[in-house]
Amino acid sequence: MVHRRELQDYLAERLDVAGLGDYCPNGLQVEGRHRIERLVTGVTASARFLKAALEAEADAVLVHHGFFWKGEPAVVTGMKAERLRLLLRHDVNLFAYHLPLDVDRHCGNNACLAEKLGVASCETVAAGGVPGLLWYGQLDSAVGPDGMVDRLRAGLQREPVWVDGGLETIQRVAWCSGGGQRFLTEAAALGADAYISGEISEPTAHEARELGLHYFAAGHHATERDGVQALGAELADRFGIRHRFIDDPNPA
Repeated sequence: MVHRRELQDYLAERLDVAGLGDYCPNGLQVEGRHRIERLVTGVTASARFLKAALEAEADAVLVHHGFFWKGEPAVVTGMKAERLRLLLRHDVNLFAYHLPLDVDRHCGNNACLAEKLGVASCETVAAGGVPGLLWYGQLDSAVGPDGMVDRLRAGLQREPVWVDGGLETIQRVAWCSGGGQRFLTEAAALGADAYISGEISEPTAHEARELGLHYFAAGHHATERDGVQALGAELADRFGIRHRFIDDPNPA
């Protein structure tokens, strides 16, 4: 068992929450019961995920995509009200960590993606004004574009979208989980043969071809499933609590 405040303080320091600006509040977003014995992690605090967490008797849920995003309406009505009602009615805590869970060197989304790609030694640079958001490194062995498709498919259980950049082999790669397709120019400047992110936009294909590097859109959800799982496992070991990951599949 861990007290809510102890868990909140630990995560604030562990993920360096104060050191990152973000589009949402990171940390405890909805306050529930004091004692936490069962933690459920997931990618997004959707109603379907929350209902599944309640069925699992969660005392707290921890997600990558929580509530209260910059620019969204402030009123609590409709879908937002229903999600909050589920938590408040059952006295369940909601913890959410967005950018801190992308940049963490040990259990962040990009650190986990490095393992799936086969990159043992990684470097990071700032992107979009966020320190450490864009990652890069060398593959354990060079592959062709088809080999990279196979590696992503096997690691993420999803068929990636591939934009052919014209190179025959891939050795140096850059990546950013989620909606990082806008960092293609930065990836090219790092000398990457390929860039991997979650999504693809209309300009992405043109940019990849003209910059001369392969682009792989491996899924926003798929590239951000592993960070919360790794963090949940770490918290379970440290505090002696039960942890379960619940996936709410998303084609995006």
